[in-house]
Amino acid sequence: MAEAPCIAFLQWALPRLGLRWPGFRSVHKLVCKRLGQRLRELGLRDLAAYRNRLEGDPGEWREFDALCWIPISRFYRDRSVFEALERDVLPALSAAAAAEGRDRLACWSACCASGEEPLTLAILWRLRLGQPFPRLRVLATDIDPQVLDRGRAGCYRASSLKALPAELLAEAFESREAHWYVREEFRCVEFRQQDIRESVPEEKFDLVLCRNAVLTYFAPELQGEVMARVAATLRPGGALVIGIHENLPDGLAGFEPWNGERAVYRKLRNA
Repeated sequence: MAEAPCIAFLQWALPRLGLRWPGFRSVHKLVCKRLGQRLRELGLRDLAAYRNRLEGDPGEWREFDALCWIPISRFYRDRSVFEALERDVLPALSAAAAAEGRDRLACWSACCASGEEPLTLAILWRLRLGQPFPRLRVLATDIDPQVLDRGRAGCYRASSLKALPAELLAEAFESREAHWYVREEFRCVEFRQQDIRESVPEEKFDLVLCRNAVLTYFAPELQGEVMARVAATLRPGGALVIGIHENLPDGLAGFEPWNGERAVYRKLRNA
C-alpha cells in the first residue's frame, strides 16, 4: 500500500475513533499493512473504497479499530522506571500498606499488550523485593484477546528480553526451541480483557502503570476522560506510572511527581 494515501486516510479516520495521528506516526506502517490485508479480505480496490465502506457500514469501524491496536512492549522497558520502582516506589508503597494493616499490594498494568510489563513487575518483586514485603497481586488488562493469550502462555522471543538484566533473565526464564518461557513461579499475573475506553477495574490499587498507550494514541479529550477513571482506581498515596515521553493530561489534578522521578507520580492523600 502506498504510504501517502494511507497517511491521509489515517489522518481522516483516527479522530473518528478518538485517536490521534501524531501517536501513530512511528507505527503507521504496521497499521497500513493491516489495512492492505483488510482491503484484500473485502475485495476493495483502494482506500477510497474502504472509506465509502466505513461511511456506509458502522460495523466496519469496529474492524478498523482492531487494526489500530498496537501490541508493542518488552521486558524492563525504560530501565530507569523499573529502577525507580525497585529503589523507592515499591518499598514506600509496601511500608504504607503494612502501616495500614494490609498484607497485599495491588498493582494494575493497563494496556499490557502481551504481558511483558506486568511480568517484569512480578519478576522484580520476587527476586529483588519479596521479603519482608507484603504479597503482590498484579492485574494486567488489554483490549486484544490474542496478545493476552500470549501473556498467559509466558512465551517470548529473545527480542522481547534484550533490556532485561542478565541475572533476572537467568533466574526467571528457561530457553526452549528458540523461545524463552517465564518460569511457573513468576507467572502470578491475572490477565483480563478490558477496553480501557469503556471501563476500568473496580478494584483499588497501590500502583497503576498506564504507559505508552492512552497518552500516546488517544485524542486529548479521550485522554482526559480515561485518565480520570484510571486515577480514581488509585488509593491515596498510590503511584501512577506513565511513559517517559508522555505527560499527564491537562486538568488531571491531585498528583505530584514522585520524589523527582521521571514519569512516576504520587496521588495526593487529599485528592
